[in-house]
Amino acid sequence: MPEHQRTHIEVFDDLGGVARAGAELFIELSQAVAASGSFTVALSGGSTPKALNALLSAPPYRDQVDWSRIQFFWGDDRHVAPDDAESNYRMARETLLSQVPVDESQIHRIHTELSDPNAAATQYEDELYTAFSLASGELPQFDLIFLGMGPDGHTASLFPHTAALDVTDHLVVANYVPKLDTYRLTLTVPVINNAAVVAFLAAGADKAAALAQVLEGPPNPDEYPSQRIAPTDGDLYWFVDRAAAAQLSKHIDS
Repeated sequence: MPEHQRTHIEVFDDLGGVARAGAELFIELSQAVAASGSFTVALSGGSTPKALNALLSAPPYRDQVDWSRIQFFWGDDRHVAPDDAESNYRMARETLLSQVPVDESQIHRIHTELSDPNAAATQYEDELYTAFSLASGELPQFDLIFLGMGPDGHTASLFPHTAALDVTDHLVVANYVPKLDTYRLTLTVPVINNAAVVAFLAAGADKAAALAQVLEGPPNPDEYPSQRIAPTDGDLYWFVDRAAAAQLSKHIDS
């Protein structure tokens, strides 16, 4: 674990509790940062982020956010059209972005409709360079990155034993996932680990075995890519429900 990383593991009764914790973290951080500038967040896909979005888009949470200050990005997406049912962007638009007062200029989606996934990755990398005013070789620093974790231990679209795991010279890559026979677009590990705050949201019994390996098992980051997420100088939160935490030997907020 990097010297400056601070890890917090919190267990809640159910998915609703996990979503509420994510919403409260979003509000706390956005209020602190947005007072002096814009707040950059990378959204995730999946059922738990969907529940989080539903909370943020409705009172009382909605009314606690200065939405004009938020810049929205994505940690990953599927190589599908933006109106496809599998699109992380579509889910976020339907459950959050269309429900709150944000301008299109605040929404930085991955152009997954491009036929060449590598072109989509390059386009999004260029978008990050522009949005964060980066010089060549610099990493963006997101204020908050939300992540999920799959039953196989993957996060974002960093799947076990795939090429993207070891990429350090790009911000975004098109990652071919053999078991799915498709490409996914994803932020790379160095970008995620450069964030000020990274928050995993994980719920469900199907996550229990992988979560125990990620948090308490021996280092095996090729098999369990979520182990690669360790902010270099930031906070790492794990918000999980009791079903996902069932195989953990201890529940610690440290």
